[in-house]
Amino acid sequence: MPPPFRSPFRRRTFAARCAAAALTVGAPPALAESLQIVATLDRAPGNVTVTPDGRLLLSQHQFLEPEHRVVEFLEDGSTRPFPTPEWAGPRDGEVGMAAVLGLRAGRDGVVWMLDNGAGDASEARLVGWDTTDDALEAVVPVPPEASIEGSFHNDLALDATRGLAYLADIAGGIAVVDLATGEGWRRLDDHPSADAEDVDFVVRGKVLTDPEGEPVRTALNPITISADDAWVYYGAMNGTAVWRVPTTALADRTLPAEELAASVERHGDKPPSDGITIDAEGNVYVTDGGGNAIGVTRPDGTYSALVVDARIEWPDGLSTGPDGHVYATVNRLNRTAELGGGEDSAPDGSYYLVRFPALGRTVPGR
Repeated sequence: MPPPFRSPFRRRTFAARCAAAALTVGAPPALAESLQIVATLDRAPGNVTVTPDGRLLLSQHQFLEPEHRVVEFLEDGSTRPFPTPEWAGPRDGEVGMAAVLGLRAGRDGVVWMLDNGAGDASEARLVGWDTTDDALEAVVPVPPEASIEGSFHNDLALDATRGLAYLADIAGGIAVVDLATGEGWRRLDDHPSADAEDVDFVVRGKVLTDPEGEPVRTALNPITISADDAWVYYGAMNGTAVWRVPTTALADRTLPAEELAASVERHGDKPPSDGITIDAEGNVYVTDGGGNAIGVTRPDGTYSALVVDARIEWPDGLSTGPDGHVYATVNRLNRTAELGGGEDSAPDGSYYLVRFPALGRTVPGR
């Protein structure tokens, strides 16, 4: 059995909060017909990634205590444990994973799964599986230097140029892990961009609240990396801005905090959101849990909805595919006890994997 899960979405108090900003609305939403339902799922997915050869992999959301941490969606509509039943199951010695949300397929075909330790950052690790050779690539523990008190490593972006993984820490901040050496460090711990804004997350007219009934205030969560590995884009779940920082700054552990802070840019607007991804033209795709939508923050910083559909109840993870589509999971997390004030009204099924055409060229690993 995994260790007891501690919700990463509990309300946090931070010294610095950004003022809530109004979204700059661009073009009207596209027709819902552009949204395709790839699969209706019995188990709630977490995130999605697509390998360079088109394999669809889904993490299974730990809020709903899945049997398998990661599964592969097959052409016949079924799923199978990924990479093996033993590795997809609970930890048994060195094999298996406690809980997985973030996962990314690199352009080399290696899928990196972020085992968050079921809420225990000291047990967090990255498990890499080579889908070309169907073999274990590496197991890289997240070192203590990459965590702080209350850390919960939720999602990740892969920097193939430097061999680094950038982990979004819901405690606020980005953890950096060298996949070759296992070394780690932290960046942006005290920067407002990594903090939650004092803005409610409202889904279908209901403010998200933790099990104690307090409005959720979740810091850094969505994260992605540009096609050329030059910029990491990120933001707070309870936040109205997409930020970006040069990867050269994150990779330099000796760079003074003030110089790092000076390199951070407010890229544009977004709604409160859970996941993001990006195409080669710099369009940042954003989940909109409050609007039953998935939108885009364009290179000029303006945000607009792309697809709006009543079935998109809490879109979560996003990933670009080699087929020119953006893939998204829909898992209704707003109905879980962790975000629904302690009341669990999550349905038994009718979760979705969806896709829609990207605006620009898509690249693997995003």
